Amino acid sequence: MSEVLEPLENTDEHPKERVDRELGELLQGLRVAATGVQVLFAFLLTLPFSAGFEKIDATGNWLFYTAVVSAAVASICLIAPATQHRILFRSGLKELLLQRANRLGVVGGLALAVSMACSTALVMDALTGMWPTALVGAGVALLSGWLWFIQPLLSLRLVRDDA
Repeated sequence: MSEVLEPLENTDEHPKERVDRELGELLQGLRVAATGVQVLFAFLLTLPFSAGFEKIDATGNWLFYTAVVSAAVASICLIAPATQHRILFRSGLKELLLQRANRLGVVGGLALAVSMACSTALVMDALTGMWPTALVGAGVALLSGWLWFIQPLLSLRLVRDDA
C-alpha cells in the first residue's frame, strides 16, 4: 500500500493562527525528543564511573566520546527552542522562532542519530567483536537516517514536484 501525498491546507486559518499552531506542534515534538536525549545523555555521563569501563579499548573510547558530544549537541539543540520561546515571549518574533526551532530540531535529530548509533555500537563493542559492532552501529545510523531524514525529504520532493 503506497502513501497518499497530498498537503493539507486550512484556508480558513489566519496566518497568525497558523504560526501559533505550527509553533505549538513543533515545541511539543521537541519536548518529546528532548526527554529521550536527556535520558541517553544521563546514561552516557554515568558510564565512565561504572565498573568495567576501564576495559573499553580505543575504539570504544572514540565511540563513547562521539556519543557524549553528540548527545550534548542534541540536548542543546532540542532544548534551545523552548528556552528561546520563553525569552522571546510576546516579542512578535514567532515566525523567526518557528524557523529557528525547525532548523534546531533537524540538527538535534542528526546529533541524536549519531549519539544513538555510537552508543549502540559502544555497547556492542563491549559485548561482541568488531563486525557485529560495525553492523549494528551502521544499522542504527542507516535506519534513523532513512526514517528521520531521507524518507521525509523524498516525500517533500514528491509533493513539490506534483505542485
